[in-house]
Amino acid sequence: MTAIAITEPGGPDVLQPQKAAVPEPGPGQLLVRVEYAGVNRPDIAQRTGSYPPPPGASELPGLEISGQVVATGSGTSRFKTGDVICALTSGGGYAEYCLADEPSALPVPKGLSMEEAAALPETFFTVWHNVFERGTLKSGDWLLVHGGSSGIGTTAIQLGVAFGAKVLATAGSAEKCAACEKLGATRAINYRDEDFVAVTKEATDGQGADVILDMVGGSYIDRNFSAAATDGHIVQIAFLEGAKTEANFVKLMLKRLTYTGSTLRPRTVEVKGGIARALEEKVWPLIEAGKVKPVLNKTFDLKDAARAHAHMESGAHIGKIMLRVA
Repeated sequence: MTAIAITEPGGPDVLQPQKAAVPEPGPGQLLVRVEYAGVNRPDIAQRTGSYPPPPGASELPGLEISGQVVATGSGTSRFKTGDVICALTSGGGYAEYCLADEPSALPVPKGLSMEEAAALPETFFTVWHNVFERGTLKSGDWLLVHGGSSGIGTTAIQLGVAFGAKVLATAGSAEKCAACEKLGATRAINYRDEDFVAVTKEATDGQGADVILDMVGGSYIDRNFSAAATDGHIVQIAFLEGAKTEANFVKLMLKRLTYTGSTLRPRTVEVKGGIARALEEKVWPLIEAGKVKPVLNKTFDLKDAARAHAHMESGAHIGKIMLRVA
C-alpha cells in the first residue's frame, strides 16, 4: 500500500509517500480501506518529533479515518467486512489501509459523506471528553472556546450550543470571528485587538466562564484563571504558546477552580470505547438531525500531505483539513 511516512523530524517536507506492508488486524481490530483521513495538530507534533506514538501504535501519522472494513481480527463482534465506518486510531491514518480498534469505530451518521465522517472522530472524541466529561458543561453554562475557528473549536461551539450552553470563542481575524458566530457563538473575540478576559466578564455580567477549553497555554493560563467563573472548570488540551508560564494560583483557590487536561492518543481502548458509545448515543442523533455538522476547510490528496500540513501551520483555515485517500 501507499502510506505517508515521517522520514525524519522536521518541516512538512519530511512527509513522503512510501510503499508499506498492509497491516494485519489483531484481536479486536478492524482493517479499513481508507477513503479519507483527517489532519490534526497532533500529527504536526508527531512530525516535528514532540509527540511520539504510544507503544504498539503505528509509526505513521493519522488519527482519524473513514472507509470500508475489509478484514476483521478475532474477537470482533459489531462490524463485519463491507461495513462503512469512521474511527479514531492510534496512528496510521495517512495510508491506503489502516487498523482500528473496534470499540473506537462508529457507523457513519446518516446523511454524512465519507469525507465528513472522517472529520468526526479526533475532534468529537476530544471535545466530548474534555468539555462535557472533564469540564462538566451543563445547559445554561457559559463556555469559552479558545481557537474557535479550528476543527476542535468549530466542534466545541456547535456541541456547546446544541446542549444548551452559551458560547464565547476567541479567533484571530474578523472572518474567523464571523464564522464562530455563524456556528452559534454568542460573541466571538478577536484576540489580536480585544482582551478576552474583559469581554468574557462583560458578556457574562461579571460572572466569568463556567467552562474554558484551551489549546493555547502560555500566557493564557493565568488569564484563564481571571476569565473563569467561581467553581469553574478549565480544560487544557494543548500548549500552542508553550507549556511553561508564570501564573497566580491564588485565583485557583479563591475561585475554587478545577484545572484539568488530557491527551487522547495514549488512553486505553476501553476508555476510547466509552467515549465512542457516549457519542453514538448523545451526539450522533444531533448530527443525523442536521443540528451539528463538521466544518470542512480544504481537502488534499494523500500524496500532498506535506501541503496539508503547511496549510494547517499557516493558520489560514477555518474548520477541518482532510486527506483524500481513495
